[in-house]
Amino acid sequence: MTTEVSPGSERVAQLIGAPVRTVTPDASLHDAADAMAAASVGALVLSEGHGSAVGIVSERDLVRALAERRDPATTRTRDIASTTLVWCDARATLAEVAEEMMDRYVRHVLVEDRGRLVGIVSARDVLGAYASADVIPE
Repeated sequence: MTTEVSPGSERVAQLIGAPVRTVTPDASLHDAADAMAAASVGALVLSEGHGSAVGIVSERDLVRALAERRDPATTRTRDIASTTLVWCDARATLAEVAEEMMDRYVRHVLVEDRGRLVGIVSARDVLGAYASADVIPE
């Protein structure tokens, strides 16, 4: 008899791999867009160094800033970033993170291990984990 593991019971730490991509709060929107494109990521953590996280800027934030006709050369990431950060522990399950994303209405959750930022989990990561599972929820 085999035991099927629900994708929701998997640990979020299994989804993180690449180092967290960061940008300084005083980086321009051009700098942020360049960094996102180079790393093929949809969000960057605003960091003032030493692994600190003071905000997060996403593709949506960039699009919103452009729609507001902000100058991408002079607007700083700190001006458009979300500063209310949502965190989870690396031992959290995918189901817990998915629920937190829904409750807090966010697409990115920062992952910490022993108080240190170790990754970011996106809604796409969570959806991919569920979609690739051989289990169909009832």
